[in-house]
Amino acid sequence: MSQTTRQKAEAVITELENVTAVELPEPADAAAIVPLEQADAPVSAEITRRMAELDMSDSNSIVSFGSAAQAELQEISQAMLQDVRNKDVGPAGDSLRDIVTTIRGFSVSELDVRRERSLWERLLGRAAPFAKFTARFEDVQGQIDKITDNLLSHEHKLLKDIKSLDLLYDKTLNFYDELALYIAAGEARIAELDASDIPAKEAEVQAADETAQVMKAQELRDLRAARDDLERRVHDLKLTRQVTMQSLPSIRLVQENDKSLVTKINSTLVNTVPLWETQLAQAVTIQRSAEAAAAVRDANDLTNELLTANARNLRDSNKVVREEMERGVFDIEAVKQANADLIATINESLQIADEGKARRAAAEAEMKKMEAELRDTLAAAKARKTGLGDTAATSVPPA
Repeated sequence: MSQTTRQKAEAVITELENVTAVELPEPADAAAIVPLEQADAPVSAEITRRMAELDMSDSNSIVSFGSAAQAELQEISQAMLQDVRNKDVGPAGDSLRDIVTTIRGFSVSELDVRRERSLWERLLGRAAPFAKFTARFEDVQGQIDKITDNLLSHEHKLLKDIKSLDLLYDKTLNFYDELALYIAAGEARIAELDASDIPAKEAEVQAADETAQVMKAQELRDLRAARDDLERRVHDLKLTRQVTMQSLPSIRLVQENDKSLVTKINSTLVNTVPLWETQLAQAVTIQRSAEAAAAVRDANDLTNELLTANARNLRDSNKVVREEMERGVFDIEAVKQANADLIATINESLQIADEGKARRAAAEAEMKKMEAELRDTLAAAKARKTGLGDTAATSVPPA
């Protein structure tokens, strides 16, 4: 919060104390309507003056009886409505809620630089947590400055409303007292009508001749109707006075609420907002310290990882080299395998040779057999040719 805003908030404290110190008078008892015959001289004169406003022959005089008392009250009410037509206490409360919502908008988990970003954040290309935090802090600072200006504006409007409500309360209380005088004047005039005017008019009707009696009777009916209208008007004034008395505590209640809200706004501006700003500044400092500590931790972790990886690599490479150094020119397993393969080759060659020898012997015997058969066949064929072998030829299949 800027220094100018702070000074404005502190300047309102004195004005608030002056407004709060005003004590509003209490209204008189609703039933405390002093009749004309019981009133003291000043009150009796006021009642008589209001009775003079009545003209029983003029219906408008009866209908508008007592309305003059409300004229001044209407003026102050209309002035207030003109000033606060678009004003509501709601925006001031909304501004207070805006500050709380803005401050609570910070999530502790978002300040964790080691937190893995969610899939949604990666898809939207969200910034790193601390960069996002810093940006939001700058935005919050601007919002707080704007909201404090709005709160100051609401505070001045509420102070103006409180003063206007003081004036409205005074005017309403005066109207309440004025209604008591008009009610007393109306009741006194009704009593006069019942006691003297109507009986006198009745006597005139009785004394009039037949030609004038109809007119006098109509005047009597008009007087009685005017008397009933006045009675109804007085009853309406009594109801209005009762409602006016009920509106007085309502005005005070609204005024007390405005005073409480102004006090709360001022306390927020002078005490709460600077405290929030201090806490936010501490949050940034703490976050930066955490960033630095994380960087140092990462450097140390990298050093340890390099040391561990180098030692592990040295061990693995040393093992490979030493094993190769300790090996012979030929592996004994390879020599054994080669010797076994050689023996198997020799045995296989001998076996193949024996099998070839046996096949050749068998073939030679078979060839001898075929040669003997061929020789016998040829001898048989020769005997048939010389004719000596007819009988023998029967034993030899024909050629």
